[in-house]
Amino acid sequence: MYDLHTHSYMSDGVLDLAELARRCQVQGYRGLAISDHCDHADIEDNIARVRRFCEAVRGCYGDMTIVPGCEITHVPPRLIGGLIEKAREMGAAIVLVHGETIVEPVAEGTNRAAIEGRADAVAHPGLITPEDAALAAKNGVLLQVSGRQGHCYTNAHVARTALAAGAKLSFGSDGHDPGEYPDRAMAEKIMRGAGLEKDQIQQVWRTLAALFKERA
Repeated sequence: MYDLHTHSYMSDGVLDLAELARRCQVQGYRGLAISDHCDHADIEDNIARVRRFCEAVRGCYGDMTIVPGCEITHVPPRLIGGLIEKAREMGAAIVLVHGETIVEPVAEGTNRAAIEGRADAVAHPGLITPEDAALAAKNGVLLQVSGRQGHCYTNAHVARTALAAGAKLSFGSDGHDPGEYPDRAMAEKIMRGAGLEKDQIQQVWRTLAALFKERA
């Protein structure tokens, strides 16, 4: 079980970092990215705090690797590329951009800006276009199948469009509260619900395992 997309109390989640890590360890996670919402006001502080936590607890959670991440959220599209670069400079191992989910007023063009800026993944990219999916394939940007209520409404479209374009998929729980961090069996049910076959689901896990190995 690998999860690129989780939230703590530092944005709109409710758990502190230690409890988030412990709950995910109990769920059988092998890779956990703590990727709280960030914009220009808080990106430096959030990433620095998660980095300190990851460094302090390294090796304390068995086989689970924890890495610092961020989710660039509701930032004007023309500023997204620069903020992706800043997040990497600050030490974020995983950089997500909050995509154009259909249940929030995300600015049009956010998906394209995230892909052009080469974020690691676009979270819940909504009704992503074939053209943007093709660019994601070219730029190596993952498109996320989401475990979160509301954001998951377009999972089938995301999966179908990504596969047609040759783009790789990721999984993110987008967990905020206790009980929202699924084990592997539940994550696979969510991906099956998005229309993925068994071999395609296994490819998602291989993609994420390789990413965590590279960024740990």
